[in-house]
Amino acid sequence: MHTRRQVLRASAFALPFVLPGAARSQTELPLSPQERALHALNRLGYGPRPGDIEAIDKLGAEAWLQQFLAQQMAPSVLPESLVTRLQALSTTQLSQSGLIGRFREATSAGLAARRDVGSITEPQAADLMAKARRELVRPVLLEAASQRLIRALESPAQLEEVLVEFWFNHFNVFSGKGQVAVLVGDYERQAIRPHVLGRFRDMLGASAKHPAMLVYLDNVQSVAAGYKPPAPMAQLNPNAARLAGLNENYARELMELHTLGVEGGYTQRDVTELARMLTGWTINYRAARLGRSGDLFEFDPSRHDHGSKFWLGREVPASGQAEGERALDLLAAHPATAKHIGFKLAQAFVADQPPPALVQRLAERFTATGGDLKAVTQALMSSDEFWRREAFGAKFKTPYQYLVSTLRALDATAIQEVQPLLQVLAQSGMPLYGAQTPDGYKNTASAWMNPEALAQRLQFASKLAERRWQRNAPSDRAGLLTTMGGLWRASTRQSVAGEPANLQTALLLGSPDFMHH
Repeated sequence: MHTRRQVLRASAFALPFVLPGAARSQTELPLSPQERALHALNRLGYGPRPGDIEAIDKLGAEAWLQQFLAQQMAPSVLPESLVTRLQALSTTQLSQSGLIGRFREATSAGLAARRDVGSITEPQAADLMAKARRELVRPVLLEAASQRLIRALESPAQLEEVLVEFWFNHFNVFSGKGQVAVLVGDYERQAIRPHVLGRFRDMLGASAKHPAMLVYLDNVQSVAAGYKPPAPMAQLNPNAARLAGLNENYARELMELHTLGVEGGYTQRDVTELARMLTGWTINYRAARLGRSGDLFEFDPSRHDHGSKFWLGREVPASGQAEGERALDLLAAHPATAKHIGFKLAQAFVADQPPPALVQRLAERFTATGGDLKAVTQALMSSDEFWRREAFGAKFKTPYQYLVSTLRALDATAIQEVQPLLQVLAQSGMPLYGAQTPDGYKNTASAWMNPEALAQRLQFASKLAERRWQRNAPSDRAGLLTTMGGLWRASTRQSVAGEPANLQTALLLGSPDFMHH
């Protein structure tokens, strides 16, 4: 503990917490080829790993950068060793029916324990319920998290991993809500990952129909007024008792967060009408009970509101599921959606206050290509704003980005247990799959740059460096200086060099240079 106090004290006095991008230069000198290569590693991925700088120097920075950018836009097949590690996560191979079956089994065990309270004590019943969840639900969530972290740490397709994080956050679901705990990994694999360089409309539709989203934002409960579930369905569907009418949660977030944005020009009536159009979009729990393979989304006409609707200034003819499909078509193609997506991408990849001209160009590209996310991402990566010096090292890392980039920089990517890393994220206020509200986690400095968060990062860096020092890894400092190359300022190098050798790794990881990207 004494060592960690030293780190906190040294960091506070030796390394003033300023934005590295602003400190490097007050001029508009263009980035050097090596700086451009480092910027790409840091902003289009989770930072350099040992050997990256050597590869840049060997090939030449500009040639390396062009090769890297081309590879990221057309990621190759994952290394066989990585594929083998991912396939070993057995619960990731379960179907949606199998996943819901796991949750149902855990819930049944818990209910049985409750019924037995007459013969056992309440604490004993609670222990049995907790045990059922630990054995059946927790492994699914842990393996979903393992897959995400292993890919982020080791995949050469780094842009894909950054985009998976971005788009999952955009279409956020919370693992702490009921069945979402077992479905969140499947949601990421099926609704998000395949579409990050595909078409926005496809991702929008995949998220709308995935059981995780249907449960999280309650559309599985939304039915036409007066609907009465048949008795067999009430037994199969755990949400049947709550089918009491229209639920507007998904319709509201679909417009406010997923597409049009808060300033998208819609009204409360539009929310209500869209919710009516989406009644009947639910989960086929009978198929889940029977263990059928494939997706569990179904449209149930008996739940649908077949009345006339007026939405976003237009009459909506009664057409069952087609009403919702048409709504998704219109939302995906709406100019407000293009602007909303352009702003969010520019904010995540360029600056907390993104240049309006860039936002406008991304929106225009989105519209011109029919929501082709590969084309929009290419436009972002080709923009002058992305490569300006003022963008270099100007974004403050989220706790997730900080954790992953730390492990990559130290070449500590061969994780054996994911739970300690998940605890670090939870302690930092960013538990993986743990954003409770539909807007997900912020990626701006104002959300994460505060004394408590900085202290937590320094504590983590100190503990990690101390353990590595005790395992005879005193070369970490030299390795970090090489791995991060020109990302270190001269003042950082000088400040750290004057501190005890056993503190230097932690000080580098706790420096402003490393906390920005």
